[in-house]
Amino acid sequence: MLELGKKVISEEIRGLERLLSSLDENFSKAVELILSCEGKVILTGIGKSGHIARKIASTFSSTGTPSVFLHPGEALHGDLGIVDKKDIVIAISNSGESGEVLALIPYIKLQGVPIIAITNNPRSTLAKHSEVVLNLNVEREACPLELAPTTSSTATLVLGDALAMTVMELRGFTKEDFALRHPAGALGRKLRLVKDLYHTGEELPVVREDTPMKEAIIEMTAKGFGATAVVNEEGRLVGIITDGDLRRFVNKGGSFENTRAKDVMTKNPKTISPDELALSALKKMEDYNITVLIVVDEENKPIGIIHMHDILKAEIV
Repeated sequence: MLELGKKVISEEIRGLERLLSSLDENFSKAVELILSCEGKVILTGIGKSGHIARKIASTFSSTGTPSVFLHPGEALHGDLGIVDKKDIVIAISNSGESGEVLALIPYIKLQGVPIIAITNNPRSTLAKHSEVVLNLNVEREACPLELAPTTSSTATLVLGDALAMTVMELRGFTKEDFALRHPAGALGRKLRLVKDLYHTGEELPVVREDTPMKEAIIEMTAKGFGATAVVNEEGRLVGIITDGDLRRFVNKGGSFENTRAKDVMTKNPKTISPDELALSALKKMEDYNITVLIVVDEENKPIGIIHMHDILKAEIV
């Protein structure tokens, strides 16, 4: 049983190696078409190809390229209305002769919509009517009967991933963009931003650098973060006072009488932008062995504060 399983996997790996070796300028043409598309990318296919098409459409949509799956059977009964002149169609058919897919071609062409074919038969009817043809170059299926789509469906899925990831990178798609499309579940939590969790407004502890330390301690106690931002006359961050700073100051024989915030603060504290990942904030805290970060704007003015407990409470890790 183990050997049979390894044989299937090995056969599919060989299929992917053939796909890799056959990738040519048509792949680049397909990417250019997708990047220049002003509408959406429509994936279509029947049977196993349809299942793969659904997954590829989902991958495109989640990585910055609006995409939908169009079932060829349903398309002929009204769903063709989803196709717009600004769209492109990626039609998947291993043989290139799937009747349901071929039946869509005249109606797609009437709209002037370009077709990218993914097929294992570059001389097929589908290929002949497509602007770009991506050849799977599969020699044989991993199925011992050579009937069930196995190597071909794997190659199609990988080719779809290659298209989506290439387009994503060329678009400059970021982790923050990804987070906006995955707000739920563990993945969504990991991709939450600092601005989703930080404390701002009246919750932000902040004092001037010439503020008496007694008042600074009151501010720290009232806000409950064990720290306060210290700003200059222009409101820009110049330091931070934490419980640790207070202890170190006292241990050195310091007195809070006639002492100002600037005498106790740590200068040039670690900060974070509101648009960074909360996970990045946590990493910075761990790297510098601190528990809070002051959130600053582009002018280095404090706009909030985030505590390690805020991140842990959000179950980001």
